[in-house]
Amino acid sequence: MAKKRDNESGMTLAQHFAEARRRFLISFAITLAMAVVSFIVYPQLLRLLQHPYCQVDPKNCNFLVTNPLDGITLRVKIALFGGLLFATPFWLWHTWRFVTPGLKARERRYALPFVLGSMIFFFGGVVTAYLVFKKTIQFLIAIGGSSLTSYYNPNQYLTLFLLMMLLFGLTFEFPVVLVALELARVVSPAQLLRSWRYSVIAIVVFSGVITPSSDPFSMFALMIPLVVFYFLAIGLGKLLHR
Repeated sequence: MAKKRDNESGMTLAQHFAEARRRFLISFAITLAMAVVSFIVYPQLLRLLQHPYCQVDPKNCNFLVTNPLDGITLRVKIALFGGLLFATPFWLWHTWRFVTPGLKARERRYALPFVLGSMIFFFGGVVTAYLVFKKTIQFLIAIGGSSLTSYYNPNQYLTLFLLMMLLFGLTFEFPVVLVALELARVVSPAQLLRSWRYSVIAIVVFSGVITPSSDPFSMFALMIPLVVFYFLAIGLGKLLHR
């Protein structure tokens, strides 16, 4: 059974597993290397992540550390996130290189655009979350009232910030998934167009539920692009089905 060959790639099942293992180990090693680099440049990354907070309250944007282990925990957390973030293009590239031999010629033609599109939309989501986080912090400080003085714990602040960037990055993959479903003929552009009202309502509810900060700025920053992406995917699906 292990020696059964794949009709498209000419590889045995054992060779597929070996290739998957090799590409996983390469991607994992790159992630570790990027994490080490992020650990080294931690001061610069911390300042970058602290910047939205300092834009809102320049005189009072230092973090309050109450645990002796907070410093090392914070550094490791930023290093791990940086490793995953900066290694994302390599994971996508090796995933593409792994699945390409088994694809048909027509499917293989779309593989590279999908990888590039996935990277662009993922990092677009991360950047969007970074830019809107200033408004998020501004809202969270204002909603508590002027009698409160903010001294944020760095781990709690960065957990919220990093979670937001990750969620935005993954959610921005929405149009890539829709176009893939259209190409696989799971759904058609006509079906998506007919159900656009229900889809928009679902996007509004989803955006309100998934944003970890529960502020209106984050919700709209996620909701509006998703609605635009929905109709963009319909238009692209129509072009590809011609």
